[in-house]
Amino acid sequence: MLFNSYAFVFCFLPVTLAGFAVLARVSGRAGAAPWLVAASFVFYGWWNPAFLPLLSGSIAFNYALARMIGRAGGRPRVQSALVVLGIGCDLAALVYYKYLASILGFLRLHGWSGVTLDSPTLPLGISFFTFTQIGFLLDTRNGTVQERKLSSYLLFVTFFPHLIAGPVLHHREMMPQFAAPETYRLSGENILVGLTVFAIGLAKKVLADQLSGIAAPGFSSAERLALLPAWQAALGYSMQLYFDFSGYSDMAIGTARLFNVRFPANFNSPYKARSIIEYWQRWHMTLTRYLTLYLYNPIALHIARRRAARGVPPGRQRSVRGFAATVLVPTAITMTLAGVWHGSGLTFLVFGLLHAAYLSVNHAWRTFRPAAWKSSRSAFRACRCVALTYACVLVGAVVFRAETLSDAGAVLSGMLGLHGVVPSASAHERVLTVARDWALIAFAAAIAFGAPNTQEIMRDFAPVLSPVAGRGWAWRPNLGWALAFGCLGALGLLGIGGSAEFLYFQF
Repeated sequence: MLFNSYAFVFCFLPVTLAGFAVLARVSGRAGAAPWLVAASFVFYGWWNPAFLPLLSGSIAFNYALARMIGRAGGRPRVQSALVVLGIGCDLAALVYYKYLASILGFLRLHGWSGVTLDSPTLPLGISFFTFTQIGFLLDTRNGTVQERKLSSYLLFVTFFPHLIAGPVLHHREMMPQFAAPETYRLSGENILVGLTVFAIGLAKKVLADQLSGIAAPGFSSAERLALLPAWQAALGYSMQLYFDFSGYSDMAIGTARLFNVRFPANFNSPYKARSIIEYWQRWHMTLTRYLTLYLYNPIALHIARRRAARGVPPGRQRSVRGFAATVLVPTAITMTLAGVWHGSGLTFLVFGLLHAAYLSVNHAWRTFRPAAWKSSRSAFRACRCVALTYACVLVGAVVFRAETLSDAGAVLSGMLGLHGVVPSASAHERVLTVARDWALIAFAAAIAFGAPNTQEIMRDFAPVLSPVAGRGWAWRPNLGWALAFGCLGALGLLGIGGSAEFLYFQF
């Protein structure tokens, strides 16, 4: 079920919230928690009920394994074996649905295998609920899991605002909320804040769908793109991706808030970032946190310990060899896997490698740059850093969006003017359409680069778990703000009829 659908907005959400309110008042957590779990299964099964057994089986398997890991405390080898078993089975399901058909096709293409497999239908949210549960297994082994009740775990994994496309949740943030009695008391303030954030997200999604119509034609005819159409397609897609994912994050945060649950921030104006490092701290923040915690840090720590065992002092990290071992290697592995996580095509692999290279250069500059540059903080330099970062991100977005590497190369070549500067003659007949498209891109860019984001606007009402600072507009529960966001929500509702699914649903 889509957040941006009439079925969700006018049926599922009101019924779920009403049932939650009644059961919370009558029986508290005992009735309201199972109601939310049941509603979450309905939400997931709405698209394809055939995948409900997969979700249920994954939850049962991982929860049982987590209990076994917890009971094996003091026996680290047994715990490690159970963790390896759990991760292996979780990843096996992920590989089957997302990668196996592509791998077999690649092997067959090169004559290394005669086995073929039709691509199975990808279950919605499989990457997200798989990663969530792998993290829980690892934390159970490390002894950091405190809340282990089945009802809390069920909500932690299935809670419908995050189930399909994130954010990637951590148990220490969420399970205490699901166990707390105050979560199961209806709050007028939380409903007001939640509806406001949801309305902002819905409007963003409508804007993203409009931008989709700009980007799609360009990428579908990549080999013929002249300079201006190539830039229009690339910029249009970068803005579409921005508002699509930002809109989804807002709608997830707003929906969770209706049920007194706060999510971690997942999107913080990434196009305002002054470096690629900062960009990944602002874009898909919960995935970045997850990969850092469970992949980058363990790899870097393992390498550092091996270097220490060989007698290499920690200060040698600033040498070229030390930097390569402790920074470049973990970065390359982590970002390559992050790219492949999005899909099995070569474009996703190259996307990951490209951002690994960006991050490596960024880290090297921070480590080895001249001292004079470290104290330079002029506004002009800040603008240059933002522009350079966005240019790098834009190249990555083209690779990410293209169907093949050949298409990506064609679009990038067009952006360099290698296919000509002026579009074909027939395109001149679309002057008004082209002008409208550029105006829409400029409008979206003005918001992305210049306006405060949702968390900053709502900062006085703690929209997310982490504190948010900001200046300028600050939402208040008064008539003026109510009218403004009521109109925004109405525009979002009017745009539902032409809405498409969220881009991250395919991951």
